[in-house]
Amino acid sequence: MRRALALAALGRGTVSPNPLVGAVVARGPRVVGQGYHRRPGEPHAEVIALAEAGARAEGATLYTNLEPCCHTGRTPPCAEEIIRAGVRKVVTAMRDPNPRVDGGGIRSLRQNGVRVDVGLHEEEAEELNRAFVKLITTGLPWVTIKAGTSLDGRIATSTGRSKWITSAEAREHARRLRLENDAIMVGIGTVLADDPRLGPTARRSPHSKRILRVIMDRRLRFPPRSRLARTLREGPVLVFAGAAAPAPKRRQLERLGVEVDVLPLENGRLHLGEALRRLASREIGCLLVEGGGELNAAFVERRLADRLVLYVAPKLIGGRDAPSFVSGEGARTPAAATVVVLRSCVRVGEELLLESDFV
Repeated sequence: MRRALALAALGRGTVSPNPLVGAVVARGPRVVGQGYHRRPGEPHAEVIALAEAGARAEGATLYTNLEPCCHTGRTPPCAEEIIRAGVRKVVTAMRDPNPRVDGGGIRSLRQNGVRVDVGLHEEEAEELNRAFVKLITTGLPWVTIKAGTSLDGRIATSTGRSKWITSAEAREHARRLRLENDAIMVGIGTVLADDPRLGPTARRSPHSKRILRVIMDRRLRFPPRSRLARTLREGPVLVFAGAAAPAPKRRQLERLGVEVDVLPLENGRLHLGEALRRLASREIGCLLVEGGGELNAAFVERRLADRLVLYVAPKLIGGRDAPSFVSGEGARTPAAATVVVLRSCVRVGEELLLESDFV
């Protein structure tokens, strides 16, 4: 099962919105077939492992971190392939929460004489596929807020300068983090201040898709000559704007190939929840937010973020007007502060990399 989990993780950044799945076919202690799901529409992990095992799959045990599917989607049902191959036993770490499966694969296998054990390394399996579980159960993508800050939490000086707070090694690590996501979101303030490209936008795996770059821009101030607009061959750009955004500007951007989608407002701001639902409908399962303090605060205040990744540089910037990575209204009392659970703390270059979950 540990090998199945390790194989499943190889699909990170390419398989979304599908789950990360690995499979191992074993006869006693000997592995005779293995595989992982690489990309939506391509064979599932079980099918790849069974094909590698061939005739040796008959009477063998198949280990997989997620319940085999029992429905026809982009590919045929894996449960049928397992039964056809003559597998004697299936060990799966967790049930598939997808309503189209949710125990159906297990029932199908058992009804056809295949022994099924459920729950081995279940906690690790749930951790691995928490983005998929959220998407399939809530209709919203898994949201990670990422920021590079000084020790005192600043993302720029009081003069607005932010290049560079973190080291080159930390910035390269952060760019690799982008490859684990389907989309990157920033606010228009970041675009106007930094003119980012939000690269690398071309995936490094032949199995992967391009990353969608998303801009929150209520008044549609997006510059037609920005680096984002000039690099559309590397990845699409979607601008969420308000209904009052100027129509001529919208047409100009659309002629360039920039997509503009109008969102309703919530308390005078673009409706973040609706933005996430629309991204999910585009098969965006994992979203990386690299915005400024206001966008980050909006996600935190609305409890729409799941994970926080901070690269903390050994610097003190100070300054009353230096922006923090979370701005907004802020908590009025310590008891009202947003609580996060620290999951890990490691050193990357000169920085500390802190990963936390929102609760």
